[in-house]
Amino acid sequence: MEKVMEKPLVVGVDGSDESLHAVDWAADEAALRGVPLRLVFASLWERYEGASLAQGLGRTSEQLFDDRIVEAADRRARGRRPEVRTETEVLPDAPVPALVREARTAALVVLGSRGRGAIAELLLGSVSLAVAAHAHCPVVVLRGRHDRSGGGATHGRVLLGVGEGEDGSAAVRFAFQEAGRRGAVLEAVRAWRCPAYETTDHPLMAGEPARLHEEGAVKVLEAAMTDAATEYRAVEVHQRTAEGTARKVLLDASASADLLVVGARRRGGHFGLQLGRVAHTVLHHSACPVAVVPGE
Repeated sequence: MEKVMEKPLVVGVDGSDESLHAVDWAADEAALRGVPLRLVFASLWERYEGASLAQGLGRTSEQLFDDRIVEAADRRARGRRPEVRTETEVLPDAPVPALVREARTAALVVLGSRGRGAIAELLLGSVSLAVAAHAHCPVVVLRGRHDRSGGGATHGRVLLGVGEGEDGSAAVRFAFQEAGRRGAVLEAVRAWRCPAYETTDHPLMAGEPARLHEEGAVKVLEAAMTDAATEYRAVEVHQRTAEGTARKVLLDASASADLLVVGARRRGGHFGLQLGRVAHTVLHHSACPVAVVPGE
């Protein structure tokens, strides 16, 4: 019987402190999942030097620099989690297309929130944002204090932002799985708001619009969670609705979570997955790592 190949956990490295902390988190996660860890550095040296010139010169200084980056990342991963199988690869391509391709055969892609360069902080980095928007597997971008603390849980809580039409969605299932692996509580949150045009000054009607919106949020939340809750009975689940924008509600709750899970829906067309405002905002401002999970 042919053995099914395990999908690796892929972590993007670039030599920055942030990417080394991503290696720590990814090594812990690979150990938790029991999967190999693949450390990838996307380099453009062949484009700048030319393939024929590189062959004629043997090993260029750019190649040697690239090799040192992945070797240092590999030593760090093996030192942290010796039981995890590791492999390294230097890819002669720009980071975004290289990592998006890697995501096709990965269980998970892990990225630091910033890379090298003086304006990296302002760009999120742009690589992390673009990969999260287009990858075909879940992508974790390390945010907040956790991007410098490895993968250790401190709150015992996985936070799930529940949007419209997420009945049994990939994001919901991913959140249950991650809570189960960590032995953590899963907190599922659905935000709601009462538009200003629906309010009224009449004392008998003052609370009616708000009550209807809150009840609607409860129904959306229950519908989204029912199937997965039945399958993952061992996971402790807390469901709650909260008044306010989804972005603010999730950012506030992220301060006491180990992982925030949000979905990314495929909108079709050449550009694949496109992040909505909620995912975009939490990727920039969350106080904990963010997992962006594409729809099935």
